[in-house]
Amino acid sequence: MEKNQFNRFKNQVAIITGGADGIGKAISLRLALEGAQVIIFDINEKKLSDIKEQFSANHWECSTIVVDIANEQSVQQAMAKTYAAYGKIDVVINSAGIVGPTGTSITDYSFDSFQQVCQINLFGAFLVAKYALKYMAKEQYGRLLLIASIAGKEGNPNMAGYSASKSGVIGLVKGLGKEFAEKGITVNGLAPAVVKTAMNEDTAPEQLAYMTEKIPMKRLGTVEEVAAIATFIVSPENSFSTGFIYDISGGRATY
Repeated sequence: MEKNQFNRFKNQVAIITGGADGIGKAISLRLALEGAQVIIFDINEKKLSDIKEQFSANHWECSTIVVDIANEQSVQQAMAKTYAAYGKIDVVINSAGIVGPTGTSITDYSFDSFQQVCQINLFGAFLVAKYALKYMAKEQYGRLLLIASIAGKEGNPNMAGYSASKSGVIGLVKGLGKEFAEKGITVNGLAPAVVKTAMNEDTAPEQLAYMTEKIPMKRLGTVEEVAAIATFIVSPENSFSTGFIYDISGGRATY
């Protein structure tokens, strides 16, 4: 595989959380294809090792750091290490997340599960944004993308934790977009409908069928489709869009 001729991210430093698998992995590969120096944060050490081998097979370089985005010290140290190594952080995409219980009424949904989903999906997004924006502000340039979900816009029944946490991510994007609008930094979100990833392998079949049926295209999205729009959102050419939630839902979202 050869580098993309456009090289939109040449000389740029890009961090992808959850970048060793699923959507994050596809985005990591696409950014590398377009010239970025990629740094992958993920909690899964084995998958980090696997993706590093895949990068090497393509004659690309990437750095990997084991990071728990739900832990402030872990995020703070990883961001500081990256900035110290490269002198800047141009792009950060927060793709790490979990689905939590599916096909589960709130009356049966444990509070511990709700806390865990919010801790990773929402509090993790907060921590990644907090420390990414700290370094972007130093350079007066940055592109921050938080992966949300159509569930955060419309709500999915029997997925209380996931829907609520992703709604929180959307609110975070809107507030931060305004907060940093005059600092050369854009903050946007991306709300996919259900995408074919390993994360959905444990989703209850009836839940998956419900979500697919809601999509006018009547199919799941692919990680490559998500990566294509994500890389545009964080590219230098996307300079007049911030605080916005982009749609990639096969027609499900129409506003």
